[in-house]
Amino acid sequence: MNRVNYFFEGIGKFKYGLPPKRWVEFCLSKEGWSVGTLNFIFCSDKYLQKINKKYLGKSYLTDVISFNSTPPNFIKTSNQPLVFGDIFISIDRVKENKKLYKTILAKELKRVMIHGALHLIGFNDKTQKERGVMAEKENMHIEDD
Repeated sequence: MNRVNYFFEGIGKFKYGLPPKRWVEFCLSKEGWSVGTLNFIFCSDKYLQKINKKYLGKSYLTDVISFNSTPPNFIKTSNQPLVFGDIFISIDRVKENKKLYKTILAKELKRVMIHGALHLIGFNDKTQKERGVMAEKENMHIEDD
């Protein structure tokens, strides 16, 4: 299996162009992590809202939800930590965010993707300070190619 995978759930094939999978690996390597397996599941608002309700007990719309999927008996074999996870992204929210933040779709998609990945490596966005740190990292990685 590939280390970075793209899946589409209930939206058909995404026609706007996704960043290269190596971009995700590059961004995480700059944070000191290697990719074990990362699955990006691109879906609709409705699909992600069901996930949010079922697993997190929340009924509101969101743009991204990340789930750690490190194997239970995983044995580390290198110095660099490995990240494993499933990152669900609502394409509907990404399109709305694009309008809200007056940006292009490609940049907003990268922002949401790296936001989900940052959660998997320990970053949070509960406080204003944490949100600031995450936004700084998102902006830095959006420019990476």
